Amino acid sequence: MKKKTPKKSEPKTGSAYIEGSGKVVETDIVTTLEENYMPYAMSVIVSRALPEIDGFKPSHRKLLYTMYKMGLLSGGRTKSANIVGQTMKLNPHGDAAIYETMVRLARGNEALLHPYVDSKGNFGKAYSRDMAYAAARYTEAKLEGISAELFADIDKDAVDMLPNYDNTTVEPALFPVRFPSVLVNSNFGLAVSMASNICSFNLAEVCETAISLIKNPDHNALSTLKGPDFPGGGYIVYDEAEMEKIYRTGLGAVKVRAKYSFDKDARCIEVTQIPPTTTVEAIIDKVVELVKDGRIREISDCRDETDLSGLRLAFDIKKGYDPDAVMQKLYKLTPLQDNFNCNFNVLIAGTPRVMGVYEILSEWTEFRRQCVKRRVYFDLNKKKEKLHLLLGLKKILLDIDYAIQLIRETEEEAEVVPNLMVGFGIDEPQAEYVAEIKLRHINREYILKRTQETDQLTADIAEMEEILNSPKKIDKVIIAELKEVSAKYAQPRRTMFLYDVVEDAEIEEEVSEGYPVNVFFTREGYFKQITPKSLRMSGEQKLKEQDEIIFSAEVSSNSELLFFTNKFQCYKSRCADFPEIKASVMGDYVPAKLGMDDGEVPVFMAVTEKFTETLVIFFKNGKCAKIPLSSYSTKTKRKKLQNAYSEFSEMVGMFVVDGDEDFILKSSAGKVIMFNTALVLAKSTRDTQGVQVMRLTKAELVSVQIAQDVDVEDIERFRIKTIPAAGIVSDDDIDQIKLM
Repeated sequence: MKKKTPKKSEPKTGSAYIEGSGKVVETDIVTTLEENYMPYAMSVIVSRALPEIDGFKPSHRKLLYTMYKMGLLSGGRTKSANIVGQTMKLNPHGDAAIYETMVRLARGNEALLHPYVDSKGNFGKAYSRDMAYAAARYTEAKLEGISAELFADIDKDAVDMLPNYDNTTVEPALFPVRFPSVLVNSNFGLAVSMASNICSFNLAEVCETAISLIKNPDHNALSTLKGPDFPGGGYIVYDEAEMEKIYRTGLGAVKVRAKYSFDKDARCIEVTQIPPTTTVEAIIDKVVELVKDGRIREISDCRDETDLSGLRLAFDIKKGYDPDAVMQKLYKLTPLQDNFNCNFNVLIAGTPRVMGVYEILSEWTEFRRQCVKRRVYFDLNKKKEKLHLLLGLKKILLDIDYAIQLIRETEEEAEVVPNLMVGFGIDEPQAEYVAEIKLRHINREYILKRTQETDQLTADIAEMEEILNSPKKIDKVIIAELKEVSAKYAQPRRTMFLYDVVEDAEIEEEVSEGYPVNVFFTREGYFKQITPKSLRMSGEQKLKEQDEIIFSAEVSSNSELLFFTNKFQCYKSRCADFPEIKASVMGDYVPAKLGMDDGEVPVFMAVTEKFTETLVIFFKNGKCAKIPLSSYSTKTKRKKLQNAYSEFSEMVGMFVVDGDEDFILKSSAGKVIMFNTALVLAKSTRDTQGVQVMRLTKAELVSVQIAQDVDVEDIERFRIKTIPAAGIVSDDDIDQIKLM
């Protein structure tokens, strides 16, 4: 292999072994990635991780088709190990992967709204992290009734059939599903550089919406498809704007809350339904952690009482506490309220596309139209073939005796068919059909009965040709099938809605519940909150490449956080709003966490408990604004304050001081002053332009530092007693005052 000549910049190289030569040479790493990694990445995306328009990944499809060919759509169950073994004819990835796929599709696992596998035995639970499923040799399974809707037309050339991995049999490229299963059951897939996370919707609502969109493409899906319907129930905190976004784009978040009741006698909160993104163990672990840290004092005990009757978590509440208030606190601090992040990424003709509900239903309808056309065309050809044969049989009716005589007098068997063709003017398939009639059926009654079918066949053929030539009639067939599926398999909605929930309401905590935490804020906008114990045991702080920590302090967990942005806004939050993490974690990206506008980033963070400090802001025009931090304290729990500081001139530096402080200011002309903030009068107007402290002529303020942080001899010579002042230049000391 010849080493490539580098162009303008030397490309990165890696080692490559030339088979049979015993040599290892350097090769372009880009070429290596294209030849080796890219085919793997595309295989994962197209053939493994992402669902297609029928709602299934290849592993699901291979398993269900195998069960269908085994006759498990009707009859009794068989051992799961038997199913797994048969599936390996289509799926060579190993028995463990196949069985795990079947477990998720099974009714016993409770992961799907409409399971496709009827199971017997321990299949674990989707809501439990530790409840393991039994081995395949102990469990049994067959197909659920709804699975019949997956295979209804599969033997009528409704979909393409592809060879399996060793070309010994064939399997369907897609299932000709009679309902939009891609939306009815949830699906998660993690590919290379992309993922898919589709939530489940109620079957009756999906079918009704699909029908409405077929009839009227401008139909509002929100009027018929209310929202997701999760197998585990719970409550959706309804946000119409977010739901519309999901329906249009396929991206967004659905907030799901657990369902609970309160036993007054036992003073026990009983949780019976939880969000689909968590498990009972994760909830209990988090509650125990919060109780140990002293952040939750109202709970005396928590237990997992899940049994054969279903999920049940119990939280014993101490006397004097309101259970509803406790649950509001648990919703905020634990996974009892969690977001289901939607990412409707579906393969369409081998290409991954992120689509909303509208587009998915449109693609499914078009896919189903093609299935119906292919099925009708298949039946049409079969009926045409049958009619053709019966028309030949009808000609025999003209003279049965002559047909018998002709066959009897034919000396060679091979001449029977040609003689019939000549004698009655029929073609070879018709003659073959007549020649194969049993002796007992060579009578006028039998032949008349058979030929009477020609009228019905002719009518059926005309109807089918009319369907194939009429898109409206094809849509009528699809609508009729959707109504049939909905009538047979629809079930009541499990997940209900909560309207007018105040999401910004904060949980008021007593001051005594505060505890020390270390907070860190980086230049790139990442925030970390670490307990002192965890910090002592941690190693080096993990940061984004070329990022650095610009603020760190030990504060109370009850502290308020003020994030000032480049768009002159202030976002308010609390330490409690951020999770406690380890130093080895990068932390929360503040713009995403607080929902900042596009292009908006935090430039300064202030931490306070009682808003008694003062915010000092310096601008490029040499002005200084002194604002009491109490101006940012609001009686309501507002999250965003506009006009948080002046936009008249570019901000150079922000500082929070407790009292007055000495500052060193440096201009682009090389002049320096030191002044005390006592010279500036504080104003409660947040966007005040401030007062002039440094007189600038064809220059601008470029650096501000707290005086005690600057190591310069005889720093007092820079002090001014009145403002504004031009400042002085010192060639010996000026370089020691660093830019911010």
